[in-house]
Amino acid sequence: MMRFLVPAGFLLLVGLFWLTLDRISEGEYNPRDIPTQFIGRQAPAIDVPDLFNPDITVKTADMKDQVWVLNVWGTWCNECLREHEFLVHLARDKKIPIVGINWRDQASDAKAMLARMGNPFMRLGFDPKSKVAINWGVYGAPETFLIDANGVIREKHAGSLNANIWEKQFSHYFTTTGKDS
Repeated sequence: MMRFLVPAGFLLLVGLFWLTLDRISEGEYNPRDIPTQFIGRQAPAIDVPDLFNPDITVKTADMKDQVWVLNVWGTWCNECLREHEFLVHLARDKKIPIVGINWRDQASDAKAMLARMGNPFMRLGFDPKSKVAINWGVYGAPETFLIDANGVIREKHAGSLNANIWEKQFSHYFTTTGKDS
């Protein structure tokens, strides 16, 4: 009897593993999707230097009265590289205002990547010491937040953003007047 239980148990574990990987690749399951206490609350302040011009400060106040997206990323993050083309598409084709926070990175690496892959960010803060990331509760990259015109966080996604996730979680905030409903 034991000779059959061990292979059957192994096959069950392999099947569950395969199903989980399939759901992750389809965007239906995200093991990093931990609930956050920030949904429904005022967005924390952003006050960091601009990646390209350290004399300019990127601030939350820059986005007052707009619905916008905050994307925390780094060049060291494979998922960030994977989602970057989609962010470029959102900014260029959908005209979505995206503020980026380059997190725990080298400025030269970030600038080189953006020169090579395109820059989807209308504002781009540089946060090498996690000043913003800590205040926003970021624990990994990429993480994407949607902030309404009143400055309230409405959505958060941990992991690579793609068309499926965008449609399910974020797009309805941009379909009417640009104000949250």
